[in-house]
Amino acid sequence: MLDIKYLAQNQKEANKRLATRNGDYNIDGIVALDGKRKELIHEVEALKAKRNQASAKIALLMRSKEAKDKTEAEKLKDTVKSGGDRLKELDTTLSEVEAKLKDAVLRMPNLPDDSVPVGKNETANKEVRKWGKPTKFDFEPKAHWDIGEKAGILDFAAAAKISGARFTVYKGWGARLERALINLMLDTHSTVGYTEILPPFMVNRDSMIGTGQLPKFEEDAFLVANNGYFLAPTAEVPVTNIHRDEILKMDVLPISYTAYTPCFRAEAGSAGRDTRGLIRQHQFNKVELVKFTAPENSTEALELLTGNAEKILQLLELPYRVCLLCTGDMGFASQKTYDIEVWMPSYGRYVEISSCSNFGDFQARRANIRYRDKEGKNHFVHTLNGSGLAIGRTVAAIIENYQTADGSVIVPKVLQSIFGKVFS
Repeated sequence: MLDIKYLAQNQKEANKRLATRNGDYNIDGIVALDGKRKELIHEVEALKAKRNQASAKIALLMRSKEAKDKTEAEKLKDTVKSGGDRLKELDTTLSEVEAKLKDAVLRMPNLPDDSVPVGKNETANKEVRKWGKPTKFDFEPKAHWDIGEKAGILDFAAAAKISGARFTVYKGWGARLERALINLMLDTHSTVGYTEILPPFMVNRDSMIGTGQLPKFEEDAFLVANNGYFLAPTAEVPVTNIHRDEILKMDVLPISYTAYTPCFRAEAGSAGRDTRGLIRQHQFNKVELVKFTAPENSTEALELLTGNAEKILQLLELPYRVCLLCTGDMGFASQKTYDIEVWMPSYGRYVEISSCSNFGDFQARRANIRYRDKEGKNHFVHTLNGSGLAIGRTVAAIIENYQTADGSVIVPKVLQSIFGKVFS
């Protein structure tokens, strides 16, 4: 959530920055509503002050034995009653304005950081670095879904029968690989300062609002109709909300968490090649990295978090690149994002496997997460998160990059103590 005071004082600059976003955003309505809110509050306070003065005078006049004072007191009572009726009207109007203002602010995306390239879509993203070289074969590489189905480890037909499209049943070493990757990621991140968390997989509406999924993206969420919970779209939601409505001590920052959860996304409107196989599923596993920092440290923290996610791909020896997203390609809540993209041979291109973002105080304002500095003043923390990594996409990348001409799949060295040299 953006700072309304900042928006009012920097209206032109804020609109200029939001214009670089993908979407039609303008804060003029927010500033106007905030102005109306302030006018109403001023009128309410003035009427209350006038009422209090009249009430005090009434009490004084009623103690008098003079008839004229009694008469004046009765007139003042009529004035107080009239003012009370007006106050009720103002309170109703003020509540309506405040509700509209809150909804408008909650639907407004974060302002891009100055270091983010300006652009409308992914074509303006900036490649920052590469690791490894795209895998080459002396045969035509197959897609992971073809290899997986032939090997009997990915059963999309069974999943469709059980649930529907964009679900997968893992079998044999496919299921074991998924589980082994979760452990590899959690164990690796836990050795570099992340505290492992196993959060609930269902969250309430306040948690979804806190991290920015609601109200704008409710159509992409799975709602549990009989109790109002949402299936977590990512561990970012429950883990970030651990500290909702808290004031943290400065000396505990930075706080770093890593968590595994299944993730549930409706993926409304998505279509195309990425809906095949493991790339874009309604349910998938993911290990998440979440950080809470003081504002002056969040820029450095984003670089560290991104590096932590990259480490997993390096351990698995999977070629990848890191791209800085442009203003038009960033997520709603982000002020700066690095996408890590793994090489997928059957696609002939890099495919996103992690997004690492600095949200500034955007989520902290929504979730009311603050810290107290040495002078005793409270400030909003900065929050960050990133996939460390998406498990299904990692499985797909391993199958495609380690495939052989006979259809078998070589095991990455870091996993050979578990599986041997070839998956079987």
